[in-house]
Amino acid sequence: MSRNAGIADAAEADGVLGTADQRREQMLRAALKVIADRGYADTRIADVAERIGISPALVIYYFKTKDQLLTEAIRYSEDSWYAHVRRRLAELPTAEARIEEIVAMTCLPEADPEPHVSWTVWLDFWALAARNAEVAGLREKADERWRELIGSQVRAGREAGEFRDVDPGPFAILLSTLLDGMAVQIALRDPVVDPGRAFELCMLFISDQLGFEWKGGQARRGEARQPGQPDGTDQKGR
Repeated sequence: MSRNAGIADAAEADGVLGTADQRREQMLRAALKVIADRGYADTRIADVAERIGISPALVIYYFKTKDQLLTEAIRYSEDSWYAHVRRRLAELPTAEARIEEIVAMTCLPEADPEPHVSWTVWLDFWALAARNAEVAGLREKADERWRELIGSQVRAGREAGEFRDVDPGPFAILLSTLLDGMAVQIALRDPVVDPGRAFELCMLFISDQLGFEWKGGQARRGEARQPGQPDGTDQKGR
């Protein structure tokens, strides 16, 4: 079968199996799960197709290469995660509570909605960004978005009189880097830096820098380990 014939068959199958957007989303969800389970290097297009019971040709029809599949899966995960963040932050009355929620969602395992993606996927993504220009561009935009989320909460807290007069830009760089570094330790299951400890250390740093007294350590620490997630590796990667 020629490649063009395979694409034609894939397009026909897509009309039967569902709309283009639904099918694409299903593939991205499957890719995130397979990469989390197997690692990017050991993931094949065929593995993603098998996960949802479709032809590899259909995956190739949507995503020409494995690198493109990872890039689009990360972008999809990012968009879904930030939409969830916005909903959760909108329910919180103070900038202090919102920035604590951001840290909790980064460090602590919790029942986030699909797509599930562990920090191990981000380890693969960061590694690929070092040698792939397209992935590097997405990494840069993702980090800009990450720092803007943090900086916006610093600005809001400063305007409300909750935080001291801290420059949001440099602080966002420091905190985003700290959180990503903690995420690496969590993903690697470091015996010293478990999710609860990472969360607490980050909050102590934040409260010291922004000038408020943080008292949430005991309340949040109980969330660090939940049934079915004993090692803390399944929290949502941003």
